Amino acid sequence: MEKISAPILVITDHTGNIDEGFVLTEPSKQLLTLAGSLTSGRIDAIALNPAPQLSELGKYGVARVFTPDLEGFSPRVAAVVTDAAFEVARQEAQYAAVLNVSNYRGREVAAALAVRLGSGAVVDVTSCGIVDGQIEAQKSVLAGTWSTKFKVTRGTPVIGLRPSAVEAQEVGTATEPEIVPIKVAYSQPAVGVKVVDSIEEGGQGRVSLTEAPIVVCGGRGTDGDFSLVNELADALDAAVGSTRVAADEGWIDRSTQIGQTGVSVAPNLYIGLGVSGAVHHACGIQASRHIVAVCDDPDAPIFEIADFGVVGDINEVVPEALAALRQKGL
Repeated sequence: MEKISAPILVITDHTGNIDEGFVLTEPSKQLLTLAGSLTSGRIDAIALNPAPQLSELGKYGVARVFTPDLEGFSPRVAAVVTDAAFEVARQEAQYAAVLNVSNYRGREVAAALAVRLGSGAVVDVTSCGIVDGQIEAQKSVLAGTWSTKFKVTRGTPVIGLRPSAVEAQEVGTATEPEIVPIKVAYSQPAVGVKVVDSIEEGGQGRVSLTEAPIVVCGGRGTDGDFSLVNELADALDAAVGSTRVAADEGWIDRSTQIGQTGVSVAPNLYIGLGVSGAVHHACGIQASRHIVAVCDDPDAPIFEIADFGVVGDINEVVPEALAALRQKGL
């Protein structure tokens, strides 16, 4: 595989706090893996906390970790992250790209940072490669009906990678990252926003829907009973999603809706239970690596995109699947 030799900067995230310790997130590991696949040169990271998990960063080949002085501002605010990333990129002008996760904050950061750098941004990227010495990004557009390729032709490209689009892989020999503290001149958009409260997105101890490696989704076929959906999700340590119909009926919170008017997911495994696969839902799951469908309608559109399908009643199929998982100790 062709690689470039220029360094790449990765904006990483950690969970936790200063008392219990910070843990590198899975999407950040995926970003670092992507960086390693693109360059044979140095990989630098920005860590938006005072005590980054150096041991994990080293497992993914990071050479230097920039730790901006947040001055009490929250890294949940996109402008704070943008200012920090711009300061690093300004001081280290040789970066071939800046990578960050394509979530709600990340997309805003990508756009604002690209403007500050005088370059361009591509978000919701599902894969990247080197073509003719330049980074080429790929993503789906027009409700998932087209796969497109992009190159940023001016300045340092800012690339937002969709969570779970890349499988995290450690490097053969871990590095010992050097911590580089930096001072940041924060802009008015950064200092003008204060985070007063937050709620963990996953809920009930589950992983975030957009970052989950496994998603179990319930649709009209559940008839409003999501107990089997939740039970299978618990067994697989998966996130729970829903179709628009399920959310419209009030069977489950609107935040779980997947599709054109909800969120897009790209897990390693998507399992649809009682999901017909209408086009507005299918466009939100097409980036999934593997799609499994259980539906009692043999003509359901979801079977056209599923890797594995079962025509049957979820009330019969899912309990058998759960029993098989228990036999395997899962």
